[in-house]
Amino acid sequence: MGAAIPRVVPLLTLFGLVFASTEARGQECSNPLVSTCVNSETFWPHAGPQRFAAVGGTETLATGNVGFGLVNTWQSRPIVLRVASPGPGGSDQFVIDNQVNGNFLFAYGVTNQLELDFALPVTYAQSGAGTSPLTGGRGLRDTAVRDIRFGFTYALVPHERTDPQASAAKGGAGKEWGVAARFIVSAPTGDNTDFAGERTGVFWPSIAADYRVKSVFFGAELGMRVRPVTEFAGARVGSQATTALGAGVDLVRGEMGGELLSVLLEARSYLNFAEQHDTQQSAFGITSRPNGKHIYPSEWMLGVRSAPLLGGDISFFAGGGGPIPIGDPAITVPRFRFVLSATYAPIQRDTDGDGVPDRIDRCPTRAGQRSGEKPGCPQEPKPQETKP
Repeated sequence: MGAAIPRVVPLLTLFGLVFASTEARGQECSNPLVSTCVNSETFWPHAGPQRFAAVGGTETLATGNVGFGLVNTWQSRPIVLRVASPGPGGSDQFVIDNQVNGNFLFAYGVTNQLELDFALPVTYAQSGAGTSPLTGGRGLRDTAVRDIRFGFTYALVPHERTDPQASAAKGGAGKEWGVAARFIVSAPTGDNTDFAGERTGVFWPSIAADYRVKSVFFGAELGMRVRPVTEFAGARVGSQATTALGAGVDLVRGEMGGELLSVLLEARSYLNFAEQHDTQQSAFGITSRPNGKHIYPSEWMLGVRSAPLLGGDISFFAGGGGPIPIGDPAITVPRFRFVLSATYAPIQRDTDGDGVPDRIDRCPTRAGQRSGEKPGCPQEPKPQETKP
């Protein structure tokens, strides 16, 4: 473990950047009632091995391996503003109308249970009115840099590094189920004038667990996003309790194992502790008063996943979903969201335990030789010679 200490130094340096940026970001987000330092994107995918889109995984990269991925999302109208109009009830102004984001994910396996994670999110394209309905200023810029994220995952109850269904068939702790702790920090490095970053760092500790019964698997994650309260026209976002649940089934398996096609259904919900406000605009400016309400930003998603290459180390995911109507309409919940991702996360599975990783094993379910024309396959007996 001592050799892993130097590798953690860059992570600690990033922690310092969070605190160094906090004071400057607080000055930029000076408007207390119409702050643009609200992150419009609440979907923060994890680096490393992942089955669900929003439910954290419990597996980690193998020691010394590097993983990376690209997760793209399209969300529609995550921030909508109701403004006064001549007609009754006012009118809706789309602060953010359509937004396409990308998450460049990186991970490093320090040990077989500890993994370092890093995410660089950006906005490829977006449209919307921005704060112009309130301030008369410009609309949104077409692109934006978002708050970076970094942290670590530690497998408390690790899975065996074998084919998932093969592990579940054996039974026993650490085979059918797994548990992992995760700690993520977002640093306030994004474009705060375009709802792409927060005014301080956000701390997100969580714990995830999953369970498999043959071809059916389940996942859950419980955590907390800790941040100060930020208000945008009465909508107030602060610390949140985060929950996520998922269930899936493997529909198509390869002849030699592997998850060729899986279907997944998942949901996530955030309990926002900050009380919401009602705002009123007059000749003297905007006033904000508590209304006793709370919001619960919640979404569901249906997706498909395939891990056909390199023993499951390369996976693809596509899915879409929308809001779950819990309570009053909540800021940061889009009317729909689509996700498309590709990930390389080398777990170094060895299902038959012969020392040949599944990604190059010609016979991953039968122990065999480590070299030869068919690595991992049992040596074929030589034909006996017959005497004339």
